[in-house]
Amino acid sequence: MPDKYHIHTTPVPPRLPRIGKYGVVDWREDCAGCHNCVKKACVYDRHRQELEYIRNIKEFNSLFFDCMGCFSCVQNCTKNLLCLTINSEYERLGNSYWNPDIIQSTWMQSETAAVPVSGAGYRGKFAGHGFDSMWTDMSEIVRPTRDGIHGREYISTSVDVGRKLSYLELRGKDPVSTFPKVVSIQMPLIIDMNPPEFTFPRLERFIVETASITDLVAIIDSRKWPLAGEENQGRAMEKHLPHIAFHLHPDAPVPHDVLKKTRLAEIPDSHSVEDHIKELKDIHPGIVILIRVDLDSKGVQRAIELADMDEVEAIHVVADFNGNEIGVENPRFIKDMIREIHSTIIKGGKRDEVTIIAGGGIALPEHMAKAVICGADLVSTYLPLMISLECRLCAECHPGTRCPADLDRVDHKYAVGRMRNLIAAWHLQLIEVMGAMGMREVRRLRGDVGRAMFYEELEEEIFGELFGSRKRA
Repeated sequence: MPDKYHIHTTPVPPRLPRIGKYGVVDWREDCAGCHNCVKKACVYDRHRQELEYIRNIKEFNSLFFDCMGCFSCVQNCTKNLLCLTINSEYERLGNSYWNPDIIQSTWMQSETAAVPVSGAGYRGKFAGHGFDSMWTDMSEIVRPTRDGIHGREYISTSVDVGRKLSYLELRGKDPVSTFPKVVSIQMPLIIDMNPPEFTFPRLERFIVETASITDLVAIIDSRKWPLAGEENQGRAMEKHLPHIAFHLHPDAPVPHDVLKKTRLAEIPDSHSVEDHIKELKDIHPGIVILIRVDLDSKGVQRAIELADMDEVEAIHVVADFNGNEIGVENPRFIKDMIREIHSTIIKGGKRDEVTIIAGGGIALPEHMAKAVICGADLVSTYLPLMISLECRLCAECHPGTRCPADLDRVDHKYAVGRMRNLIAAWHLQLIEVMGAMGMREVRRLRGDVGRAMFYEELEEEIFGELFGSRKRA
């Protein structure tokens, strides 16, 4: 049995005052001064932490919003002097998709590298847009042996990127078939490029270091290499290049010497994609080429066409950062597009020969598992790593404007530590989800829609005969 994939982590506390969701307002006028005050009995010890926070406060408007929202003190106060309040600053985080709960959860995972737990529990809807309309099978969670997170069983999260053989040809006992090159990655996750509106000068440097520590792969724009602020470039390249997949633009020169030391490369889709693949294979025969396809109105069909080409090894389909179809009036969500691509390639008999990487809207570790269930081999994401540095995902974020999270001043050790912790937490939660489904290998999870329920399909099955099919908005 191979060694288990494990990421060594240490807690990395935040640099800035926490933007928590809940705070407790204490009306002291009628306080009876109970010896066994409910605030002192807080199981999370927030009362003592609040006192220390107030003593060291630096800003008059930086109040303590780190309550876990269990309501114990509010319900048990004999004078009813306590009430829970929601932080207005918290409600301004992110957008409708990358909502405050996702951002706060990402911050917690980046600090502790642990599965996030909230004292208030889940108070949202049971169905919603995108991945929230999909529920995973948890029927095996009652079995005590299904506990991969604590080491009582082996659960493999590694995936292979590249073209696989549809059959094996033998001459006697010797194989005649030529085995194509594949790249193994320890979990179904690739770190994608950050677009210009969500980046800062040293971000790629931190991401590459994180990919190297966690044994993953990061896609980096080849025009940004060598990375800004990287000292001792020769030694750094040797160390990091196996964990870098360069995105090669048609109008940029191909870095021949550097490319030979990498395992993956990505090129944008074009009409001459076969020629471009051949050119790169001549430079480095063992490299695996990803074809990047934007999921616009023609993206799904184009991905299906590429999968039918013998030269294509892996296809990277990318929606917008909210997971929606690009430039379409009534966009589909990425999970639905993945399912269409996956099922169509299966009908063509080519699904096991090509790797599908899905990006866009992957905000939580459960989204990684759900995308794999829909038919992706692995996913790509970028925003969670930037959010891990206490980014607030401001709507008015533009290059040159002042960042409230001071991202341009973050320390190297802090940045890499937070990103490493986040990836470790995602890995633990993937194992938890797979263990609850009774799955021991993430490769077997791909396209297994029987392990999930889809709200739209259930609604159609139950109410379709009475009210007719749902019309798309």
